[in-house]
Amino acid sequence: MGMGEPLLNFDNTVKTIDLLVDDFAYGLSKRRVTVSTSGVVPALARLKEVSDVALALSLHAPTDELRDVLVPLNKKYPLREVLDACTNYISGDTRRKVTIEYVMLDGVNDSVAHARELAKVLRGVPSKINLIPFNPFPNTQYRRSSDAAIVRFREVLIKNGLITLTRRTRGGDIDAACGQLVGQVLDKTQRKQNKQATG
Repeated sequence: MGMGEPLLNFDNTVKTIDLLVDDFAYGLSKRRVTVSTSGVVPALARLKEVSDVALALSLHAPTDELRDVLVPLNKKYPLREVLDACTNYISGDTRRKVTIEYVMLDGVNDSVAHARELAKVLRGVPSKINLIPFNPFPNTQYRRSSDAAIVRFREVLIKNGLITLTRRTRGGDIDAACGQLVGQVLDKTQRKQNKQATG
C-alpha cells in the first residue's frame, strides 16, 4: 500500500484489496493480504463490513502515555479503544489473529517492564507479536535496541503465552532501508545546494 495510513484513504484501500484478492486480477488469498494500521477506530469497523483480510496494528508502545509520543494518532484513538476495535475486526473466526507490530527502540520502549506491560495490555487480544529492530536513519533521535534487550523482551512475552517473532533486519549494513535512502538523498541534495551557493 505504500507509506501513510491506509485507513485514512479508505475507499482506495478497499479498491486495492478487492483487486488483490479478485480471481480475475491478482487472485491472492485474503489471508495473504494485510492492512497495516496505526488504529483508525471508525475505519476498522467499516473495514469489517466490507473485507476480512489480515490486520496488522502498528502498536510500538504498551501505554497511552508512551504511544501518544510514538504514534500521535493514539491521542485521538487510545490504546484500549484501538485494541478492542482490532479484536472486533477479527471476531467470528477463532483462527484469526491481529499482528502486533512493535519497533524496538533503545531505552524508549524495550525494557522488561515494557514487555510485562505489553503482555498485560494484550491479554484477551488474539494476537501474534512482530518485534522489529529499529533501522536508524540520518538525523533520527532513536537507536536500535541491542540484541540482548530484544531477546529479553521476547522471552517475557513468550513466558506470558504470546506468540512472538523477531523480524530479521534487511539491508541495515548497506543503508538499504527506505528511511536511510531518503536521508542520504536529502543529505546529498543539501550538500549540492550548499556547494552551488558557495561556488
